[in-house]
Amino acid sequence: MKLILVRHGESEANFQNYWTGWLDVDLTEKGIEQAKEAGKRIKNAGLLIDVAFESVLKRSIKTAKMILQEADASFVPEYKTWRLNERHYGALVGKNKDIIAQHFGADQVKKWRRGFDEVPPLTKDNHFDRRYNQLDSRLIPTGESLHMTSQRVVPLWQDQLAPNLMDGKTVLVCGHGNSLRALVQFLEAVPTDQVDQIDIPNATPIVYTFNSRLEIIQKEIL
Repeated sequence: MKLILVRHGESEANFQNYWTGWLDVDLTEKGIEQAKEAGKRIKNAGLLIDVAFESVLKRSIKTAKMILQEADASFVPEYKTWRLNERHYGALVGKNKDIIAQHFGADQVKKWRRGFDEVPPLTKDNHFDRRYNQLDSRLIPTGESLHMTSQRVVPLWQDQLAPNLMDGKTVLVCGHGNSLRALVQFLEAVPTDQVDQIDIPNATPIVYTFNSRLEIIQKEIL
């Protein structure tokens, strides 16, 4: 019973330092190499991936595909879900983080980025594209706190990740910084006032081993 969490490789937004959220940005060349390296680490650790879960954003999808290729697991089932999307940063999306810090102050920006209940300024436009056509419009956010992100990530654990683990499968989850922070906070029962200490580096596999009661018995960073 092993769960492998991997944040996507460096994206264009990471490189250019702007708020991304649900924007569908691509990987940089560095991000591509990071994803391949993550797959090699997983293979070298002797892990055999049985099933993969990704967000519906291409930086996650491409990272997962490269990991699976390098880990000799390109044939396994892949499931794409909006529940693994990055946290929606509302009206901050597309804005440079340094410029926003100059306007609102570094302390406020830190709260938006690392706090649990802090909601960014909301956007009036929550229309994206056809990948969300099947979603109830009430599920499409105009801005999210980490708490709100957790409320959409945890059902994925309950409905799909946990059942696959209980079947004895090794599960790859390729998500984003905040969707994975939310999942880690839930799995490790991290107090809400300590979530700012959870850090998910790009393309760094985090491997959890569970017992038959889905209790964590080991955590390893590859």
